[in-house]
Amino acid sequence: MTIPSFLFALLISLLCGVLFHIFRGGSGWRLLFYFGLSALGFAVGQWISSTRGWHFLMFGALDLGAGLPGILLFLLAGEWLSQMDAANESGV
Repeated sequence: MTIPSFLFALLISLLCGVLFHIFRGGSGWRLLFYFGLSALGFAVGQWISSTRGWHFLMFGALDLGAGLPGILLFLLAGEWLSQMDAANESGV
């Protein structure tokens, strides 16, 4: 992957993180959390598509057809897991 395609992938993933933050709301820390999740989701989607040989919505070296669903899955899973509260039950 070339540097311009890496930067474009980063731009797409961060834009998706911003859009998810606008949709869900939250603090600045939550925005950073969404940035990390979206970048990781895009990278995992790219990795899966390259190892499996899947090619859908190619844009140069980037497979947007696998990266965008990866972003969505990671953002939704991260949001769901971050909303869970630990059970604070005391037996005393």
